[in-house]
Amino acid sequence: MRPSIYFNVHLVSDSTGETLNAVMRAAAAQFENVIPLEHNYYLVRSERQLERVMRDIEAAPGVVWFTISDEALRMKLEQFCRAKQVPVLAVLDASIHLLSRHLGVAATDRVAGQHALNQEYFERIEAINFALAHDDGQNLQGLIHADVILVGVSRTSKTPTCVYLANRGVKAGNIPLVPGVPPPAVLDQIDPVNGPLVIGLKIGVERLVQIRSQRLIALNETSTTDYTDEEAVRSEVTEASRLFQRKKWTMIDVSRRSVEETAAAILNKLNERRGQG
Repeated sequence: MRPSIYFNVHLVSDSTGETLNAVMRAAAAQFENVIPLEHNYYLVRSERQLERVMRDIEAAPGVVWFTISDEALRMKLEQFCRAKQVPVLAVLDASIHLLSRHLGVAATDRVAGQHALNQEYFERIEAINFALAHDDGQNLQGLIHADVILVGVSRTSKTPTCVYLANRGVKAGNIPLVPGVPPPAVLDQIDPVNGPLVIGLKIGVERLVQIRSQRLIALNETSTTDYTDEEAVRSEVTEASRLFQRKKWTMIDVSRRSVEETAAAILNKLNERRGQG
């Protein structure tokens, strides 16, 4: 195996840096054994702040990615990087220029425009509050107001998936399936056409045993229980699958999916149901 390659990447933003982090990690993931050493600079909106950033870049040269709206600061950073022969990229420029050409409208260069306190923002906050209030079977009756209800056995990433969906403005709650305990009656009250989209999260037995075993190790728990016993887990998973089929719920296999991939699949199902697919 080729030894790992480490490189400095400076992420300079006049906002929260979320876009830069997402783009950088997506790009770096395309290279094997490549490990970025992140230097993050957020809310850079003055020359004084930029001066500190440039000193850091000079001390640890690498790659510079930025999202800065102020033209003077942009030019100063780009000129500095060219003089130091440091690769630099304005991450959003190509996307903004494409939209501008398509729409025939000039961009506003508004700082942190995606974080405006508009209707979409407040809907997202409401969805996050909903996910927290309806996590792990809490406030069951309130789930009838959800957009999505996730059902699955323990350790199928129900909670992080709900939180991720909430950040996309989707009200999501989840219900754990516990061996020997019947599913809550509220699931029988859900209107299959106009009510929340109920999704059963499936997972392979070996994968679930592995995840649960790692969880117990993290908790310094060494005792053997049905929680990680392969036959007990197989019975648990089989019973969950039968429930999903009996209820005719949409099923998504999360065995090898990340939370982001699971959420994307759920959003696709939700859009199809709403006639947007």
